[in-house]
Amino acid sequence: MSTPNAPVTDEKSAPRSNPFRSFNFSTRFWVSLVIVVAVVVLGLAGFLYPTGSGEKVGSLYDAPGGGLPLGTDNFGHDVLAVLMAGTRTSLIIGLVAGSIATAIGVAVGLVAGFVGGWVEEVLMGITNVVLAIPSIIVLILISISLPQSSIWSLAVVIGITAWPWTARAVRAQASSVATREHIDVARLSGARLPSILLVDVLPYILSYAVMAFVLQVSGAILAESALSMLGLGPSGTDSLGTQLHWALAFQAVATGAWWAFLPPTIVLTLVSFGFLLLQASLDEVFNPRLRRGKKKQMKQAAARRAKEAAALAAGEQVPVAEPRPVPTSAGGAA
Repeated sequence: MSTPNAPVTDEKSAPRSNPFRSFNFSTRFWVSLVIVVAVVVLGLAGFLYPTGSGEKVGSLYDAPGGGLPLGTDNFGHDVLAVLMAGTRTSLIIGLVAGSIATAIGVAVGLVAGFVGGWVEEVLMGITNVVLAIPSIIVLILISISLPQSSIWSLAVVIGITAWPWTARAVRAQASSVATREHIDVARLSGARLPSILLVDVLPYILSYAVMAFVLQVSGAILAESALSMLGLGPSGTDSLGTQLHWALAFQAVATGAWWAFLPPTIVLTLVSFGFLLLQASLDEVFNPRLRRGKKKQMKQAAARRAKEAAALAAGEQVPVAEPRPVPTSAGGAA
């Protein structure tokens, strides 16, 4: 038995590659992650805060101080305690509504884009009709018709009105995946439609579904705040929108009680900015063209081509890169 000419390498001594190096965790990603985590921590900190959100600790718009970091609101409640409870409620509504909207949008887009034909026309027709109606009007009408609005019913209402744009985008992605060769192989192997959609199509658009979910959560939180500021928010529950509603109703801006309306405004701004920045940074993580070092390599290649063009224009000889050697097999044959 002949011995291979190639030396045997020690597998234990070979360095292990870091699987996270293939992702492009940019500075924007970490900044957005810190903002989102800070908002979540603010909502969860209410469980450890000594004062409850419904506990009266002062009078109308007491200034910050005396053990009250943000003073009191129009009901004499601790503004910081109400802010923590409101942030937690808004996050719950955003997560539930975002999950519902993303699930409906992905399901409709998958079926419409992959099946095509009259099924696509019907589903996209319904989607276009829903898109043509302003969502805020639908939210107001449904919220008014509800006998009592809770955080769960409000989340469902927001979720079933926010799915159309996700469905349109997923349909385009599914139509592109439906023309690939592995789909034909799955059909020839006898796989059924649900199996093909879940196993062969969904993984290719899963990254886009994650980014759509992030935007849906942000949009749901802002939609809840808009409804709550109109007095259509969850009954008997604190949220960022209801906090702004009562601050405007009791003239907090006119009286100069900035601690009653400025903190929820800042938190809403951080929520919107953090989730939008997270969605933009996730595009860099999932898109291979934006991976780490890609832009630097493109700049280096452009600079090298510009240098070669300048050398040719000056009549100089441009060195030709040597071809890479062809690796030989283990037995020594080329």
